[in-house]
Amino acid sequence: MNRVVITGAGTINALGQDVPQTLEAMREGRCGIGELEFRDVDRLSIKIGGQVKGFDPEAVFNRQQLSLYDRFTQFTLIAGAEAIAQSGLRFDGELAARAGVVLGTAGGGVSTWDDNYRSVYEDGKNRVHPFVVPKLMNNAAASHLSMQWNLKGPSFTVSTACASSNHAMAQAFQIVRSGMSKAMVTGGSESMLCFGGVKAWEGLRVMSRDACRPFSANRNGMVQGEGAGIFVFEDYDHARARGAEILAEVIGYAMSSDAADIVMPSKQGAARAISGALADAGIARDSVGYINAHGTGTAANDKTECAAVADVFGTHADRLMMSSTKSMHGHLIGGTGAVELLACIMALRDGVIAPTIGYEEPDPECALDVVPNEARDARVDVALSNAFAFGGLNAVLALRRV
Repeated sequence: MNRVVITGAGTINALGQDVPQTLEAMREGRCGIGELEFRDVDRLSIKIGGQVKGFDPEAVFNRQQLSLYDRFTQFTLIAGAEAIAQSGLRFDGELAARAGVVLGTAGGGVSTWDDNYRSVYEDGKNRVHPFVVPKLMNNAAASHLSMQWNLKGPSFTVSTACASSNHAMAQAFQIVRSGMSKAMVTGGSESMLCFGGVKAWEGLRVMSRDACRPFSANRNGMVQGEGAGIFVFEDYDHARARGAEILAEVIGYAMSSDAADIVMPSKQGAARAISGALADAGIARDSVGYINAHGTGTAANDKTECAAVADVFGTHADRLMMSSTKSMHGHLIGGTGAVELLACIMALRDGVIAPTIGYEEPDPECALDVVPNEARDARVDVALSNAFAFGGLNAVLALRRV
């Protein structure tokens, strides 16, 4: 099977509107979570989130494009342009015919749903815009990215709640590793920060009103975020032949299902995904130096994830670094694994471990090195990225320094 490397990365999220801004914020332990700004926020109990601020869609897209692009698609196209520009690839000829897009999103065009429900049920209108369906459909972002960059190969969207982008990137990795394509564009995007999107999450009673504090004993819930992370996964020999800059190598993945509960996580399911990724990559557990945790800041997720890591790594768990960047940018739901992959790349390439900020009190059930509050310089050769979703669907990626 072919080796697969990452040759381009792009993002827009609450920490920054490109990769350099985002990595700088992660190094500084900056918090992108703040007061939400949108219509009817005063009617919500939860008024904070990792919202992308200072972003003007009309400065980037024209009126016709905006009639087709929900906010999650806008984020995808912005991050995609950055990733493809960095990769230096031109998609034409045979490369274009086989290269494609695999993206993750949980909700798709949630803002479009919200706006048009208001229009019909609150404003009493009998008609909606003719492009509402193509604007809100989950595959809209993948389709527009493929059209913009002439990507004619396998293109589709994965929707597995909070594991969506890790599942998507795993599929893109497998497509390149198998030789089906020399390059794939992949990642995830989400924008649920609108009245209906936040109101729905409020009903679960898992949201914090003040901050996301993963692994801290006084944590009190998750905080939603929004944005996108997009990458170019490329065949190693193809990248080397054209002299491309390589950010990291993707070396394995695993997916598992808890088959247990629709919302409560399972230690066994998470452990199977983690150990499966190590097996697929063909690496020993003591070679892993850093894990980007799912780390939502809920009591159930954090202690279950720590227990799974302890089970898989045994005594090596005491020497692992594991942080949750959700403490800074919030939980991007279907797009979260994609933005968090940037922290893995930073660890491998720059030797900087992103911190878990907001950490205040040790929790005996989360007794791992969670890199509290401040970034850390450390050499890391192998990193894992965890994603554990509602529905008991898990996906873990393994990456290596090049």
